[in-house]
Amino acid sequence: MPAAGKGIPAALLLQSPAQTGGDLETPLIDVEPQSIAASPRGAETALRGLFILACFYTAYFARDFLLPLGVAVLLKFLLDPLVRRLKRWRVPEAAGAAIVVLAMLGVLGYGVVSLAHPAGEWLASLPASARKLESQLRPWRKPVEQVASAGQQVEKMANLGAEPASASAVPATAPSAASAIGRTVSMLGTFLVTLLLLYFLLASGNLILRKLIKVLPRLQDKKRAVRMAEQIESEVSAYLLTITAINLGFGAAVGVAMWALKMPNPVLWGVLAMAANYLPYLGPTVCVAVLTAVALLTFGTTGTALLVPAAFLALHAVESYFVTPFLVGRRLTLNPLAIFLGVSFWGWVWGVPGALLAVPFMAIFKIFCDHIEGLGGVGEFLGS
Repeated sequence: MPAAGKGIPAALLLQSPAQTGGDLETPLIDVEPQSIAASPRGAETALRGLFILACFYTAYFARDFLLPLGVAVLLKFLLDPLVRRLKRWRVPEAAGAAIVVLAMLGVLGYGVVSLAHPAGEWLASLPASARKLESQLRPWRKPVEQVASAGQQVEKMANLGAEPASASAVPATAPSAASAIGRTVSMLGTFLVTLLLLYFLLASGNLILRKLIKVLPRLQDKKRAVRMAEQIESEVSAYLLTITAINLGFGAAVGVAMWALKMPNPVLWGVLAMAANYLPYLGPTVCVAVLTAVALLTFGTTGTALLVPAAFLALHAVESYFVTPFLVGRRLTLNPLAIFLGVSFWGWVWGVPGALLAVPFMAIFKIFCDHIEGLGGVGEFLGS
């Protein structure tokens, strides 16, 4: 009998004994029709996994280019309505983009100049404030020191028979002036590249959409691309504008609360709260820690000092559970697990700027998934 699969058609191998003349009691080989199509699907799945991994590695190693591009794209979605409004007033897109970018630079520069003096004073007094805070927290340190001492005793007992490791003392060297200058130049270069990318993206208008429509072959595909692009752009712009307005209002409320509680530099804490609110969970936690430390240094009693973080947490609860869901809507609200994973991933890839951009990136990605066939499941997973 010839070997199975050599010279014998697969259809014949799958036939019953009655169909083959009755001389075969059982089929020569048991082959399921689904297994024939399983290998192409497996190869397609493997290729998709390799493509996703390649995207992750590209995002990690090309962060010096992709980070300014990502910030510029987000700012384009945020500032595009202003450029379109100027275009309705018969201002060319190139001139309107220049006006919007210069206005943004003016507002940013005014904010930096206004906050430079109080922030500098606070940083200059930080060492003395740290010593004062340490003396105030000394009664609370005794239980912690006892636990640490017990842990050290247990570690000594565990390493009783081990030979002591020879550790050479390496003196800590302060960062050189050349490295500080290099980092400053790199930051300025990244800022300049981001501004240039933002200007060209705003000035180009819907150039990319026009090119895409020109490439698509069928009229039905052209209409669908235009409709999808308009919906995505309007929803992304509305989302970013809404989140920015919410954070501005939250920062103003925190500033007023700090002023009412007689905290020093209330404007500085309002700006810090506004910026940190772009970073879920971690940003408010840092604000609570900083405000608690400053309040303990400012006020003499612990009860009065704890009113400051309590007021911040109350305002943050109102913003998180009432204002944001009402203004943004449940369709664009992300679930907490997706936010935590996204912040962790983009923080690992791009550092602190990536963590700040994680939530807007995920919201934009969810909007794309909701409008593209085949990605609805991903959008459903990201939603609340």
